[in-house]
Amino acid sequence: MKYTLICFLVLLFFDNGFGQQNGVREVLLLDKNWKFINEEVKGGERENLNTSGWESVEVPHDWAIKGPFDKEIDIQTVKVTQDMDQEARTRTGRTGALPHIGVGWYRKTFELSSFGKGKQALLVFDGAMSDAHVYVNGTKVGNHPYGYAYFYFDITDYLKEGEENLVAVRLENLPFSSRWYPGAGLYRKVQVIVKDKVSFNHWGTFITTPFISDEVAKVNIKTEVTGLDVEVVTEIKDQTGRVVATRSSNEVFGHTIEKNLVVPNPIRWDIDNPYLYTATSRLYQHGELKDEQTIRFGIRSVVYERGKGLVLNGKVTKFKGVCLHHDLGPLGAAVSRAALKRQLTILKDMGVNAIRSAHNMPSLEQLELSDEMGFLFVAESFDEWAVPKVQNGYNRFFDEWAEKDVVNLVSATRNHPCIVMWSSGNEVPDQHGSEGVKRAKWLQDIFHREDPTRPVTVGMDQVKATMASGFGAILDIPGLNYRTHLYHEAYEKFPQGFILGSETASTVSSRGIYKFPVVQGKMMLHDDFHSSSYDVEYCTWSNLPEDDFALQDDYDWVIGEFVWTGFDYLGEPTPYNEAWPSRSSYFGILDLAGLPKDRYYLYRSRWNTEEETLHVLPHWNWEGREGEITPVFVYTNYNSAELFVNGVSQGVQTKTKDKSLQHRYRLMWMDVKYEPGTIKVVAFDDDGQPVAEKEVHTAGKPHRLELKTDRSVLTADGKDLSYITVSVVDKDGNLCPKADNQLNVKVSGAGKFKVVCNGDPTSLEMFHKPTMKAFSGKLVVTVQADEEPGEIILEVTGRGLRKSMLKIEAK
Repeated sequence: MKYTLICFLVLLFFDNGFGQQNGVREVLLLDKNWKFINEEVKGGERENLNTSGWESVEVPHDWAIKGPFDKEIDIQTVKVTQDMDQEARTRTGRTGALPHIGVGWYRKTFELSSFGKGKQALLVFDGAMSDAHVYVNGTKVGNHPYGYAYFYFDITDYLKEGEENLVAVRLENLPFSSRWYPGAGLYRKVQVIVKDKVSFNHWGTFITTPFISDEVAKVNIKTEVTGLDVEVVTEIKDQTGRVVATRSSNEVFGHTIEKNLVVPNPIRWDIDNPYLYTATSRLYQHGELKDEQTIRFGIRSVVYERGKGLVLNGKVTKFKGVCLHHDLGPLGAAVSRAALKRQLTILKDMGVNAIRSAHNMPSLEQLELSDEMGFLFVAESFDEWAVPKVQNGYNRFFDEWAEKDVVNLVSATRNHPCIVMWSSGNEVPDQHGSEGVKRAKWLQDIFHREDPTRPVTVGMDQVKATMASGFGAILDIPGLNYRTHLYHEAYEKFPQGFILGSETASTVSSRGIYKFPVVQGKMMLHDDFHSSSYDVEYCTWSNLPEDDFALQDDYDWVIGEFVWTGFDYLGEPTPYNEAWPSRSSYFGILDLAGLPKDRYYLYRSRWNTEEETLHVLPHWNWEGREGEITPVFVYTNYNSAELFVNGVSQGVQTKTKDKSLQHRYRLMWMDVKYEPGTIKVVAFDDDGQPVAEKEVHTAGKPHRLELKTDRSVLTADGKDLSYITVSVVDKDGNLCPKADNQLNVKVSGAGKFKVVCNGDPTSLEMFHKPTMKAFSGKLVVTVQADEEPGEIILEVTGRGLRKSMLKIEAK
């Protein structure tokens, strides 16, 4: 099989989201001064409604994230087939134990300076959780039920010219409508676009490059327009601002103008060099400028070949991917560009080159950042089709809304260069039987109709059933969720010539927590409701990372993986689904605060081929275990190393295929006996020469706090964030790995305290309060810049600890 994607480009109106005008269109971001109430209000859309008792909020907004956590909110007695349950069980924390269920009303007034005769106004939502009923000036303009979908309404006929206008939105989350924390509210951007009725259609531009060489790229632009006797003039610039191509066309076929432009000596968009061009298109009618849009785009070629998989710009490229839920930990579901960029920056350092938006349509901000930072992207649509996983899930809307939602997904995002694949579903129960095959084909055909340049996958967990029914055979890309023991059989039976690990591993761990004896096991439960950070525990349906590593290394037809998950997320506290107060996941390579678990360095040692990795675990504070077996693991890109305990060699370990898969990818000293002091690892290159070393010391008593920020300079826009890691250390600066001191946070100056998180999946302390216990010696404070520049001062204190202060500049 060969599936070719010639080029993808990112459509971005640069005035979008900034309340700016380009002379012919106005884009008004509706972010501030919303009124909100978390209850049903009869007539909540009325213009004369008294909202004096409502809360004032900014959008994006997640009404549930401030909690409190409550066991009763999402307690469920349910048989989860995806988890291989044999009978119904009473689960807690499945959707994060946060108050997302119920009704919320949002209201906002706004004025439009440019609206009038001959103008069109669109009200655009990037997402609303969920079942949005939208009103303008007291009149209903429409409904959109799917909380992850992008949608818009033409509100031209509902507006008052020259007067204040009112938008009201009623949202409702039903019980048993999600398998994880969905968030609640207007959690993504909302804006009004005012343009001439003679204009570019919303989401109506699609750009490809049918031909790319080192000398020239042919850029094809298809643009849907409204209006007669029009002409489109397009100008392309490179990153230096130099004009590299221009073209005009007045040939309209139906409602589409198509033109080809030639870009000389094109610089290809790539994961290592995400080069983006810009194109400005202007729409004229009888010589009068009617509309204008600015576009960023990248030129690159993608091919999927039998036995090889993804060929990016002529180079075979395996997916080094992670799955990401949409929540941002302590920020909840509310989209933050700064928080997303921090996530992607951390993942880039780990060596990640691809993201799967599991299991929902991604935010536009996440796609824009992936374009800029060089990530490949699998954009997923649904977790559920017609057959339900949860009682009130998407199954209620599938027949009526699935096509509309796919069309919106593709139309809104198909020009992002990062997207290299669509996913029409995840572990849908419809995998069984002929009806499921028909649904898979129907959805894939819709994707192909709207975008013939990208392939489609489904994350399949019922692999035997998909072999029997033909479900897996019709897909462009057969995606296997786990089931590593079936890879060979699937490869033989499916016709595509390759297998994608669409969801892999599901290893579980708690940062800084280690369990003895060190043994591998499924669904292992411990009295403290934590999983071992020796990375040897997994789930009924899943496996350890090395099972996937070996398949990818040994077989070219295994085209990569998407690990479940990059970051911990709210809800699904497997394996502690019945163990309150567990309320968030253990799957993450990084915890809910964004702090790396040990597993981060295992993946980094394999994926980040440019930088050294040498990581030692566990910590070395084991009072009471003197003389007991305390294995030491090393995750490194080097093949061998020697371990010393207080200067005494414990021998050299070398990665080998001759033992277990773990011995192939980890260095493990299984017989080390604990004694306080220092463990040191010396790594050797392939010639046996020492090239790196790392020490871990037994820490003394907690003495002071150490603050380290990811960014010392912020933009004074009222949105930018800095993440400060707070570590409890001894007098010599060694991390106190068991410290759980209650820490207090104070922020002054040109910023404010936003949230705090320690990464403990069992903690019931609320993120928005400026106090929290350290977990495994650490927590993370998030600070938000004000709109006025100045100095931000963070102070963190704890009883018996020396106070620490950090200064951040907002410009």
